[in-house]
Amino acid sequence: MSNNSNVINNMRFETKTVHAACTPDESTGACDTPIHQAAAFKFKNTQQAANIFSLKEKGFLYSRVTNPTVGALEEKLTILEGGVGATCTASGLAANMLIFSALMSPGSNFVSSCKIYGGTTSQFRDTFKRGFGWDCRFVDPTNVDNFKAAIDENTKVLFAESISNPEGVVLDIEKVARIAEDAGIPLIVDNTIATPYLCRPFEFGADLVTHSTTKYLSGHGQAMGGAVVDGGKFDWMKYADKYPALGKEDPSYHETTFAQTFADCPMAMHNHAVGLRDLGMNQQPMNAYLTMMGMQTLSLRMDRHCQNAIKAAEYLENHPAVAWVNHAGLPSNKYNELAKKYILNGWGSSLFTFGLKGGYDAAVKVVEGVNVFTHLANIGDTRSLMIHPASTTHSELHEDQKIKAGALPEAIRVSIGIEHIDDILADLEQALAKTEVLAA
Repeated sequence: MSNNSNVINNMRFETKTVHAACTPDESTGACDTPIHQAAAFKFKNTQQAANIFSLKEKGFLYSRVTNPTVGALEEKLTILEGGVGATCTASGLAANMLIFSALMSPGSNFVSSCKIYGGTTSQFRDTFKRGFGWDCRFVDPTNVDNFKAAIDENTKVLFAESISNPEGVVLDIEKVARIAEDAGIPLIVDNTIATPYLCRPFEFGADLVTHSTTKYLSGHGQAMGGAVVDGGKFDWMKYADKYPALGKEDPSYHETTFAQTFADCPMAMHNHAVGLRDLGMNQQPMNAYLTMMGMQTLSLRMDRHCQNAIKAAEYLENHPAVAWVNHAGLPSNKYNELAKKYILNGWGSSLFTFGLKGGYDAAVKVVEGVNVFTHLANIGDTRSLMIHPASTTHSELHEDQKIKAGALPEAIRVSIGIEHIDDILADLEQALAKTEVLAA
C-alpha cells in the first residue's frame, strides 16, 4: 500500500480506516504498526539530539512526548477527522486537561453545553475551578443563542459534544461555530459518540476535536485513551494576547512562537512539546496499537451499531412499559432534522436513552434483568451495554444538572452492540416484562 498522502486523501473513508498511517516496515515488510514499547530513543549524534530537543528537527526522544506507535494513531486520527495534527492522551478527560491547559488562564472562563458526559461535567465544574481558577458556564445547547449570551471578554473556549452523552442531543455545530468565530474564540467539539464516520465537526466550522478513543474508535473495550485533533484554521496570532501559549514566544523554546514556527499545526505541536512534556498524560503504545486495530473495522462496526440501535429504539418507542425514547434517528425525535444534517451514513447514534413508566424502580429491574446486555460504565463496545446514568455515570452531578443532562430517575442508557438484533430485542422484551408496568 502506498503511503503517499495524496493517494490516501483521495480514498473513501472506509478505505482510509484500513490503510491510513499503515506504512509497511522497510526491514521486515510488516504492514501493521509495531508496538514500540520503549521509554526513550537513541540519537545518532549530539547535534541531532540538540535539534530534536529544540524542535528544529522532527524525531523521537522520550515516549512521554512522542512515540512511533502513538504517532501512527495520531496520523490516522488526523486523516479521518480531516485535521492537520493530533495528540493522543491517556484518556478522554486527559485530552480535556491537555487542551484547556494551553488555552485557559486563572480568572478566565469557558462556556460548555450542559448536556455532556458526567465525568466531563464534574471535571469542568469542580476540578478546573478549584485547581486552576477556570470558571465553566454551562448552557443548554438546544438554543444556540445561550452560548452567545454567556460569552464575555474573559471567555476563551466554547465546548460541546457532537452527540451528547447520555441524552443524544445533536449539536447545531455550524451555528455554534459561527458564534465562536464572531467572538474570536475556538470551538471544541467532543466527537466521541459520533466518531468521524458519523460526523466530521471540522467540516462545519469546529476548531478542535476531542475524543475518548476508549469508546467507538477502538470498539472493543480493551484500551484506554483520548485525543485532541487540531483543525488548523483558528488564527492564534490574531488573538495572541488571549492565547499567549500559542501566539507569544515560549520561554522554554527560545524565540519559538508555536503559531508562527509551526503555522501548519500549532496546537498539535504545542500539545506535544509543552503539554505532554509538562503534564505527562501520554497514551501508552499498547493502547495506541489496540485502538488502531479496532479502527480498521470502524466503518463496519458503526453501520451495525447504528442499524441495531434504530431498530431497538423503534421497538422501545412502541412498548407499553416505556414512557419515552430519545434517539435522534426516530422521526418523532426533536433532534431528527439536525441529525439529517450532521450525522452521516444513516441512522444516527448507537447510544441513546429511554425512560420507564415505572420510574426508578422499573429502571433498576430492567438493568438487573438483562442477559445479552452487559451492565457496565463504558460505551462503544462490540457488546450491548446498559446502565442507569443518574446513579452512576452522572451521579456526581447536582439534581438539577442531572435533569439538564438527560440523566432522569427513570432513564436507562444503552449502547447498542453488534450482536444479532433479534437477540437484542428478545433481551429487552424479557427484561421489560419484569417491570410489570404494562398497558392494559
